[in-house]
Amino acid sequence: MSKKIILGLVLVSAFAACQRQEPDVYVPTPTPAPVTQEPVFQGKYGS
Repeated sequence: MSKKIILGLVLVSAFAACQRQEPDVYVPTPTPAPVTQEPVFQGKYGS
């Protein structure tokens, strides 16, 4: 009886190991652009 159980477990584990695995799909999350303020014109020499 125990040999049948062991054989069944071996068969089940072999079947599970042979199943086609889905590849992990990496989807990078887009990084939001930093919000910056536009420079303001301060004259010819920045004063």
